[in-house]
Amino acid sequence: MRARTERIVSKNAAWQKFEVLKTNRNKRYRYRQFFVEGVRNINEAIRCGWTIDAWIYSFEKHLSDWARDLLDRVPVSVQYALSAALMAELSKKTDASELCAIVRMRDDALMADQMENWKERPLLLLFDRPSNKGNLGTLIRSCDGMGVGQLVMTGHGVDRYDPEVIAASMGSFFRQPVLYLADTSTLDDWIGRVRGKWPDLQLIGTTAHREHPIDQVDLKRPTLFLLGNETDGLSRALRERCTLMTTIPMNPESAASSFNVSCAATVLLYEACRQRRNAQDK
Repeated sequence: MRARTERIVSKNAAWQKFEVLKTNRNKRYRYRQFFVEGVRNINEAIRCGWTIDAWIYSFEKHLSDWARDLLDRVPVSVQYALSAALMAELSKKTDASELCAIVRMRDDALMADQMENWKERPLLLLFDRPSNKGNLGTLIRSCDGMGVGQLVMTGHGVDRYDPEVIAASMGSFFRQPVLYLADTSTLDDWIGRVRGKWPDLQLIGTTAHREHPIDQVDLKRPTLFLLGNETDGLSRALRERCTLMTTIPMNPESAASSFNVSCAATVLLYEACRQRRNAQDK
């Protein structure tokens, strides 16, 4: 059945919904939907099986073959056709997106049940109270690139479904499982289930202070890295759960005492992947 098309030429109720999906965290979760734009993000959402609830495009602009193919091929309940001016205002990009999507959120309970898809010695990462949207999006991209089985977010931080987070992930958001655990009780339950399958799981906390250098830590075991908030670091409760604390050795003459959290995560994950590759080659 062909999708119903609703033409929007003024800022009506549908337009207001687009706006709140972009800017209002609470409304996103009330609707269980989020806003997506960008060719790579939309392509990855479809490739990874996310449900597209609606398309948004301009009835005054010529659409590319890519956009027309998606409108014809990907079933949605409604297509919203906007004036060019409204599309430009919605996109906020210098060169307005020709096609945007309203995508349905996935159930956290389903995301938590991903262990059967992990590697034999899973590499996992926890980000405590992320406060920067760009950092979170970049970290999601690094997790995807390094084969992380699960990225876990804890505490009150930025929303993983924020459009800025999704844009910074460059499509990786839709491939990388990102699980939100609101409190220590649910986190401990999740860690307990992981340890039930991998009893030798180690929890490696990260710090800018001089602790065990990361290249001297055995990361070939099942490993969960714990990264703290950009300003405050790991909470005391999470530090107490760690097997050990590690640090990335810095140039002693450098003005930098630590890396940006997403850069640090990339270094940590790369070191783990390097050790595991070398072990396989022997």
